[in-house]
Amino acid sequence: MQTILIIDNGSQYTQLIARKIREANVYCEIHPYNKIPQITSEVKGVVISGSPYSVTDKDAPQIELDKYRGKLPVLGICYGAQYMVHCDKGVVEKSKIREYGRANLSFIDKECVLMQGVRENSQVWMSHGDTILELPQDFEVICSTQSVKNAGYKIKGEDTFALQFHPEVYHSEDGFILLKNFVEKICNCDCSWTPKNFVASTIERLKQQLGNDKVVLGLSGGVDSSVVAMLLHKAIGSNLHCVFVNNGLLRKNEFTSVLESYKDMGLNVKGVDASEEFYSVLKGVTDPEKKRKAIGAKFIDVFDNESNKIKDVKWLAQGTIYPDVIESSSTKGPSQTIKSHHNVGGLPSYMKLKIVEPLRSLFKDEVRRVGKELGLKSELLGRHPFPGPGLAIRILGEVTPEKVGILQEVDSIFIENLRKYNLYDKVWQAGAVLLPIQSVGVMGDERTYERVVALRAVESVDGMTADWSHLPYDFLANVSNEIINKVKGVNRVCYDISSKPPATIEWE
Repeated sequence: MQTILIIDNGSQYTQLIARKIREANVYCEIHPYNKIPQITSEVKGVVISGSPYSVTDKDAPQIELDKYRGKLPVLGICYGAQYMVHCDKGVVEKSKIREYGRANLSFIDKECVLMQGVRENSQVWMSHGDTILELPQDFEVICSTQSVKNAGYKIKGEDTFALQFHPEVYHSEDGFILLKNFVEKICNCDCSWTPKNFVASTIERLKQQLGNDKVVLGLSGGVDSSVVAMLLHKAIGSNLHCVFVNNGLLRKNEFTSVLESYKDMGLNVKGVDASEEFYSVLKGVTDPEKKRKAIGAKFIDVFDNESNKIKDVKWLAQGTIYPDVIESSSTKGPSQTIKSHHNVGGLPSYMKLKIVEPLRSLFKDEVRRVGKELGLKSELLGRHPFPGPGLAIRILGEVTPEKVGILQEVDSIFIENLRKYNLYDKVWQAGAVLLPIQSVGVMGDERTYERVVALRAVESVDGMTADWSHLPYDFLANVSNEIINKVKGVNRVCYDISSKPPATIEWE
C-alpha cells in the first residue's frame, strides 16, 4: 500500500498533517523521529513535522536525512524546514520579531509544482521561534511573506521542499492544496485509499491472517467495536464470537439496549453481567490510572474466562484506533503517559490469545466512514464515543454502585435532552461527571448538602483536539433544572468550558 511517512518531532500539529493527507485519499503513518521503521518500496514520500524544540537545542530531535533526501520526495514543515537548513550550514537563529499567527504570502514561485494553485496573498499560519536567515547554496525560495523572506524553499536537483508555516492547520487557507500537490504531483500517489478500498483490502487481509481460526471480540455498543465486528463477520462469518460485558459502569439501560441493537446485524453475541466483579476490584480505588488498570485487568480476566468456553479460539479482536496508538507512544523514548489505554500494550503472558486490530490505523471519523461503507445504521455510527472504563473515570474518587446510579440518571437526562433539542449530532461527545465534593443548597425551605455534577460536551473530529460546545443557555438551564429536580442527591450542576488541549475530554 502506498504510504507517506510522517516523522514526528513532537509538534502539536503532527496529527493534523496525517488527517489532511488522508483527506487526499493517501495513506500515511506517524512515527517518532527516534523510532523510524525500515523504509520499504511502499513509502512514496516523507514529511518532517514541526517541533517545540529549536534546531540549536541540545536535546533537539536528530533526523537521519541521508536516508531520505535525494531518494524520496521530502517535505519539511516548520522545524523540518529549519533542520534541513541547519544541517546544510545555512543560518537559523531566534527570530527578532514574533512569528506566530496569521500571515499572508507576498511572493509565490508559480513554476514550483508544490505551489501550483496557491493564491498570492493567501493566508498561512506561522508558529515558530526560530527563523531561516540564510539559505544554503542550491536552496531556492519558493514563497515569502512580508516579514519572512524564506517562508518556503526547494533544493535544486532534489524533490525536497520545505515550509516555515503550517499548511496542515485550518488557518492556512491553501494548505490542503500544498499537501495534495506534494502527495499527488510530487510523490505520484494514486490517491486510492478510500473507505471502499479499505473495507475490501482489510477483509481480504483478515481472511489470510485468520484463516479458519476462531476469534473472540469484546463488543461495547460503540462505533469502533461494532465496525470491527462487521469487518470480522464478513471475513470469517460464524468463527467470530462476540461478548458484551456489563461492567456495571455503562450508561442507564445500556446493557439491554445494546444487546437488542445487535440482534439484526447477524452477529453471534453473548451478554455477560460481571458488574459485581468490577465493583469489587474498584473498591477503595481513587487514583485514575489505577482505576483504568484495574478495569483493564478485569476485562482481560472476563474475556479469558469467556474465551476458555469457546473451543479452539485463538484470537482476541480489539477496537484499537490510531489516536489510542499515538497517545500511547512518544517522540522522546518511553511515553509520558497522559492516560493509559486498555486496548494498547498487548495481553498478559497467561492469556494465550493473539491480538487482531483491524482499525489500528484509522482515526475516529475514518472508522465512521468505513462503518457507513459496511452498511451500519446511522444511529450507531453517530453514537458519541464512550470511554472503555465507562463511568468509572467520570466518577472522581472511589466508584460505588450508589454513585454509578446517580451518574447514570444525570447522564441519561443530559443525553436525552440533547436528542430532544436536536443537539446530539452537533456534539462530538457528551457526558456527565460526578465530583467528589458536596455543596450547600436550598430545596423548599430546607438546607441541603448534596453532590455536584459537571456536564461536558465537546466538538471535535477525531478526539485529538476538541473545543467545548457552546450549547444554548436555555438548554443548559432546562437540563440543570431537570437534573436537580429528578436526581435525588444532586443540588448543583456545572458546565465545563475547557478545550483540549490543555484539558482532556474526560476528567480522569
